[in-house]
Amino acid sequence: MITRFSGDGLFFTSDTHFGHKHILEFCKRPFSSIEEHDEQLIANWNSVVSVDDTIFHLGDFGFGGYPFWKKIVEQLNGHIILVIGNHDWKNLTANTRLLFEECVSQARLLIDNREVWLNHFPYLCFSHQNSKGHSDYAIQLFGHVHSGPLSSGTDIPRLEYCFPTQYDVGVDNNEYKPISWKEVKEKINANIEKSLQSK
Repeated sequence: MITRFSGDGLFFTSDTHFGHKHILEFCKRPFSSIEEHDEQLIANWNSVVSVDDTIFHLGDFGFGGYPFWKKIVEQLNGHIILVIGNHDWKNLTANTRLLFEECVSQARLLIDNREVWLNHFPYLCFSHQNSKGHSDYAIQLFGHVHSGPLSSGTDIPRLEYCFPTQYDVGVDNNEYKPISWKEVKEKINANIEKSLQSK
């Protein structure tokens, strides 16, 4: 099923890891405590996302149980749709699911007539895609890999196999804040241009 969206007021993020103190060390996030980390990520989120916007969170929302998740979600702007990440499953009770507009394993969207696939993980291949990465081909957005200027995760070397139309929307790769659909398109177009220049 394809869900249609306008690109206006549409945002994406992933791997916030609220309440996960070890993420500071694992991803070299520049915060002195997990409390500071969570407060800053909430502030960053609300600085770009308004109460009426829609935001897809592509997984690994946070650690802790329902009371902690509820406390965090209540501070975040926007209508949040959670694409479930590997760390989220243990927290997805009936109550935590109700904190979000929807919880899905993956999503296939049509945004301003552009096909967009959302998953916590990067795809090796997906529909309407080839190695040329033309601008009219489908986009896939993902998280999980914690790419970014400070990151050194074991999955990062595998990203060389990504198409130019794939992009990591995780906070480590986007200044610890959500990224708009407009910014996604700019990043993808830059990737495509770079790919074409290297051929």
